[in-house]
Amino acid sequence: MAWARTYLKAVGALENSSRGVWSITDHGQSLTEADMVGIPRHVRARYGRKASHEEPTGERTNDSVISVTDEHSMFRSTVVEEWKDRLLDVVQSMTPPTFEKLCQRVLRESGFTRVEVTGRGGDGGIDGIGVLRIALLSFHVFFQCKRYKGSVGAAAIRDFRGAMVGRTDKGLFITTGSFTPDAKREATRDGAPVLDLIDGETLCTLLKDLELGVTTRQVEEVSIDVDWFASV
Repeated sequence: MAWARTYLKAVGALENSSRGVWSITDHGQSLTEADMVGIPRHVRARYGRKASHEEPTGERTNDSVISVTDEHSMFRSTVVEEWKDRLLDVVQSMTPPTFEKLCQRVLRESGFTRVEVTGRGGDGGIDGIGVLRIALLSFHVFFQCKRYKGSVGAAAIRDFRGAMVGRTDKGLFITTGSFTPDAKREATRDGAPVLDLIDGETLCTLLKDLELGVTTRQVEEVSIDVDWFASV
């Protein structure tokens, strides 16, 4: 398995994060069985003993990658949090199934040991089930993910909680929009299972922190202390 992953990463068919989560790239999705057969030979020829000091990293350039500090992008450091607006535009343009897969990836990268996207109709809006392990305990967490540009109201929270009754008491509602004050109160209502809410702004921060489609670059700033030179 390890060798297979190494070969596939070397040709850009797989990629993995620092948290050990592996995913298939678009290039990997397009490979045929005949393409697969020739991969080991191709990799050994490229990175064999007679090759240069180049190492197989499996990295592939992607012109669509969002860079927070790219001077040609719309993310200007002079406009506070403008990058989040641009990122939300990108995420909200996704199809519902693609957005569900994105949420699945976010949960896996955040420490969930297993995440399954169900997407079953008539299931009270439950889009998936995850398993979160904390120390010696494991929790089943139902999640719902909606691409909203507006606000999620209390009714959606009640419907989601109703679908969870008798199945789990842990729920996570993810949206690209926001939650109304009534929705936030409903999520933490006394006597009912507490639901965790992730709005669009929080989702953007998660994507940046997890480096999923968003990159950051530290810029060195040099300042001169004129007074110091005067006192030499």
